[in-house]
This record gives sequence, C-alpha cells and structure tokens, in this order.
Amino acid sequence: MSISRARLDRFISEKCQINRKNVRLLLAQKRVTVDGVIAADVAQAIDKFSVISVDNQVVQQNKALYIMMHKPVGVVCATKDLQHKTVIDLLDAGLSTEEKASLHIVGRLDLNTSGLVLLTNDSRWSEQLTSPNNKVTKHYRVTLKNPLSQAYIKAFAEGMYFAYENITTLPATLTIISPHQAEVILMEGKYHQIKRMFGRFSNPVIGLHRTSIGEYVLSDSLQPGESQPITLDGQTLKVNV
Repeated sequence: MSISRARLDRFISEKCQINRKNVRLLLAQKRVTVDGVIAADVAQAIDKFSVISVDNQVVQQNKALYIMMHKPVGVVCATKDLQHKTVIDLLDAGLSTEEKASLHIVGRLDLNTSGLVLLTNDSRWSEQLTSPNNKVTKHYRVTLKNPLSQAYIKAFAEGMYFAYENITTLPATLTIISPHQAEVILMEGKYHQIKRMFGRFSNPVIGLHRTSIGEYVLSDSLQPGESQPITLDGQTLKVNV
C-alpha cells in the first residue's frame, strides 16, 4: 500500500485484511507498534515511512531515499524512455528494482542540459523544493554563442514577459563570468526559461549546467553519470530565500 498520510486503523485493516473492530482490539492488547512505540490511538496519523509492526511482524518498513546525481548531456529526466538513456538507468546498482521504481525526479533538466538532478521517494521533500511559495533558488552556469553585455543583467532583474503563456518571469540574477559565460539564479523554472530569456537577445545558449537547488550543491567529486545519497539534517528541508 502506497500512502502519504493515513489513519493507522485504516492502514492495518487494508494491509492485514481484518476489519477495523479487530484493529481496535489489536491496539487495546498492545500488539501494534509504530516506529518502535506501542500504538494506542486508532486514528494515529502514519505515512509511507512509518515502521509498523503487528505481533512483532513488520508490515511496513519503507526507506526514505534522497539522491544527488550529476546528469550528463544526452540523458533524459524520465523513468522510462524508448530512445534515450534515463537518469534511472544511471543509478547505482546497489538500489533494488523496487527502490528505483519508487523514485521520482525533483526539478527536471532537458536532454541537452547537464548538472544537478535530485531523486527521491519522499513527495513531501520534493514538494517543498518545488513549491513556488518556498522560493527555492536554482543556480545555472550558462555558455552563450555571442558576447554578453551589462544590458542582460538589467533585463533578467526586471523579468521578461512571454505572451504565449501570458506570464512575466520573476526577477532573476545574472552575473557575467566571462564574455561568453554567466551564472543565472532563478526562483522558478518555466519551460526552457533560460534559453528563451537569452533568446530575447538573439543569443543562443550553447551550454547549460545546473549547479545547485536550494542548499543542495552538486558535489565536485561526482563525475557525469554518477550519483550519491543525500543525508538530510533531521529530515527537515532548509531553503534559500
């Protein structure tokens, strides 16, 4: 049973195929534990990572997975693709088939963009990272065909209007690193946003690489195609505002 939040009695009833009256009896007899603690409340809220045992038999024990990957160009951010290799295909062989199948991608990159991709089976964590309300920043290194000028900085800071979606982008920070390279910091991720913003200057993007999402910075030790687990601090997301 895949759940985000649910009542304990409902979960046990469905998982163990017993009616809720008998679930109440199990709890009254102190035969159910949640995360190692004897459960007493049938309405106790549990989630997919709660460790639940009935009569000392584990009925749910899902491991929360948080993974950082250095996505190469030519790999798609998808779980399956008939034409290209996917980020799931690149994952460490130490993960089981079931663990890989449970993952979803946090902040997709297109085929020709490289850099940081996060993967998880914890939807609460991914929602915090992707929610516009949290204003999580994303850093990109951009290589352009034509030289940059100070005009780019002002245009990105003011935001740009895209008539097709009838939207104006949020202010973005552009820092010129060299004549053909810049760092761009966004708090959103519209469709091909960076390429379209530089398109206003008729300046093609020839290289796009994401270096961070919020506090999560791509490790220098990760080569393209490699990944490593992330350890969360107390399972609490810290965001850059």
